[in-house]
Amino acid sequence: MMSSEESRCRSQTSSDLNGVGDVESTKEEVERTARQNQYVAELREQDRWLPINNVSRLMKSTLPATAKVSKDAKECMQECVSEFISFVTSEASDRCAADKRKTINGEDILISLHALGFENYAEVLKIYLAKYRQQQALKNQMWYEEEETQADKDTEPQQGQASWEPVPEQSEPADQSVSEQGSPD
Repeated sequence: MMSSEESRCRSQTSSDLNGVGDVESTKEEVERTARQNQYVAELREQDRWLPINNVSRLMKSTLPATAKVSKDAKECMQECVSEFISFVTSEASDRCAADKRKTINGEDILISLHALGFENYAEVLKIYLAKYRQQQALKNQMWYEEEETQADKDTEPQQGQASWEPVPEQSEPADQSVSEQGSPD
């Protein structure tokens, strides 16, 4: 039999080992979480920015054809534009969350621009949004009309095609035989 002292020593040793195991597993968890957070942070930093080719194309379209833009200028503009978009979008997202909606629409962006003090941008974008929606409505209307006319064409018989009415078959006269029609010689 074990004495109480031996029992106490064994339980203490076993708890010490369990404690070490707990610390090691916690340490591994922390390291794994840190690696995961670092990966997500790197990914998010890269994903947060607009593609530099798009930013460069926009910059070049507003400058004279002979102008050149340095790589540093492109990267600086990329960061600034991306931060601006994130800033406005975050405000719009907060507004949608307050209204218990999940989708940000054009009006949310306009209201956010006003709330953040960018009234001048908001007015220009309001005009652009109205024109864009008008253009989309015309495009949809034209597409619908085109689909409608295509459906009408598909139901009408076209020239050279058989119509829906059966055509009576023409038969040869009964008194002509194959030999009377003429032979190839």
